[in-house]
Order: sequence, then C-alpha cells, then structure tokens
Amino acid sequence: MVETLPDRPRKGRGAISNVSGRYEPSSRVAIDDGWERPEDDDLPPLRTHVARDATRTIIARNESPDIPFSQSINPYRGCEHGCVYCYARPSHAYLGLSPGLDFETRLFAKPDAARLLDAELRKPGYKPMAIALGSNTDPYQPVEREHRITRQILETLRDFGHPFSIVTKSALVLRDLDIIAPMAARNLAHVFVSVTTLDRDLARAMEPRASTPPRRLDAIRCLAQAGVKVGVMAAPMIPALNDSELEAILEAAAEAGATSAGYTLLRLPLELKELFDEWLAEHVPFKRSHVLSLVRDIRGGALNSAEFGKRFTGEGAYAQLVSARFRAARARFGLDRNDWSLDLSQFRPPPKAGDQMALF
Repeated sequence: MVETLPDRPRKGRGAISNVSGRYEPSSRVAIDDGWERPEDDDLPPLRTHVARDATRTIIARNESPDIPFSQSINPYRGCEHGCVYCYARPSHAYLGLSPGLDFETRLFAKPDAARLLDAELRKPGYKPMAIALGSNTDPYQPVEREHRITRQILETLRDFGHPFSIVTKSALVLRDLDIIAPMAARNLAHVFVSVTTLDRDLARAMEPRASTPPRRLDAIRCLAQAGVKVGVMAAPMIPALNDSELEAILEAAAEAGATSAGYTLLRLPLELKELFDEWLAEHVPFKRSHVLSLVRDIRGGALNSAEFGKRFTGEGAYAQLVSARFRAARARFGLDRNDWSLDLSQFRPPPKAGDQMALF
C-alpha cells in the first residue's frame, strides 16, 4: 500500500499545501518512496517567481451593493504576504495554479498598468469615480519594492487629479508619502491599514510576509502626522482566534492617529476552506474544531456565504455580538469620523506630448 506524506509548513509561507485548483482535472499528492525523510528536517524555502501579466485593461469595475467603490486596480495577481485567510486565493485557480502555495509564490505583475491607466482615463466620456487599490491583493506586497507598479499608478492618478483609496497591511506605503500626502491635502486620497492582530507570533503564522503589527501601527502614525486621513481595518476577525483583540486593535489604531474603522468576519470560499483547515490543524490544533464551528454559526451552517449584506459581517448571535462590540469600541475610541468622500471635480487629463495648445 502506497503511503501518502503529509504536507509540512514552509518557512515564511502561509499555506501548508499546494492543493489543486477546482478547474484542474487531477490532483497531486506526495508519496513515501522508501527513502529516509526525517521529520525534523526543514524543507527548502520556496522562492517567489514573478511573471508578466499581459492584461489589456487595468480598471476593474463592480456593481456590488456592499462594496463602497465601483472601480479598483490590482497591480499584481497573487500576493507574497501569504495571508492564509485571504479570500482572493481561489482566484489563482483561474490561472491553472493552486490557491495554496502558488498564490503566494507564483505572482503576476502588470508592468503596463500606468500606461493602460493613462489610456483609460483619456477615453471620451470617462467619468471619474474613486479608484480603490488593494481590493483584492495588496498593492504594497514585497515585490512592489522592485517593480514599483503601484507607485507608477499613483503618479498617473496624481497627474490626472484623480481620487483614490488604498488598503494595505504593509508599511511600504510610507515610501509613497510624497504623492499620497499632497493628494490627501486636496481631498483626493485616503488610506486604510489592515491590522489583523497585535500578537506578533500569530501574525507571523497567519500573514508571514506582511509588515509586523507594530510597523503597521507606525504606518498609521506616520500617515496621520503627514495629514492623510487614515483608517484601520480589523479584518478578518476570526472567531475564537483573534476576535478577542477587536477592541485592543481599535484602541491602538486610534492612539496612532486613525480616525475611522471597519471590520469583516472570516469567510472561506471554495478552496480556502481546505487551506484554512490545514493551517488550523498545523498551528492551533486545539482550537480547530471550535473555530470552524463558530464560522459555521456565523455563515448559516456553512463555512462561507456570498449573500450580499451578510458576506462581510455574517449572521446569527455570534456575529451580532461582534457587531455590537465593534460599534461600541468605534464610538469609544473616536473612530466614527467617517466623512471619507473624495473630490471628483479636480479630474483633468494632462496634455500629451504633441497635443495642440488650447487657443485663448
């Protein structure tokens, strides 16, 4: 009888396995070939590979009633942060890749993003609406240091006077303060920093290549001191794992200078169910059944619900309790200053080389 080998965690990576995507005709497992394989040997580190994404359009549009923006840009597919709970993981299956380790090691960059954005914003009849960066994968994940695609996008938005918002869990956002702060002063930009936990050990296991919790709080502080409206996203709150930290996260963010807050409850679509279950079994096996039981409680008996109005905040008694705690803490710490509207009137396509000067 052939013995299959269990998947083992890789240093600096969030997912335990490379589970096949839902569109693949077959799945792969490791088997014991009889050679000695000591359990205490570290597996070799997985390198990050970045390929070119030859997309022809850069602005994604949605009509979801529970998302506060209708336009977004994702400079990268996949995310090196490796957050095990990331709801974007199943999107890698569309590429014939695994939502597991492939999602955080086999990335796709969009080097033509700024050029494509320039062309889209110049189209006749384009009506400006705030563009969200970070709605799917983090625009400031580690590979951005080298590729600088997010910065190029911000430079283009600045040239057009186009409003934007950013959601990130990386202190790398501070690199672009020279663009973000002047845009914020014109009411053209705001930033949300995602803080999932204040526990560095838990953060290292759940989101291994994201900035540490202290660095994220420092990013909030620096953004606020630069005059940028900054909020905190306590997301996702995971029952029986990090949800007890909700008030502490909001208090720490408020002390750092955040003026607004949001939260979501964990959801586990498609392949994410298996990936998160593997992670629980490896890192917190004594909490595994309790966490999943409570997730089912807030998701109507399942591990995921895509129903508008409920998919972010859940339903049932446990979800109502988290919601009440959030509202009370948000008011107590002054994080309910939610005037985050951005100015759409400053949008002006800049002249291109060769354009005829306007006659006056």
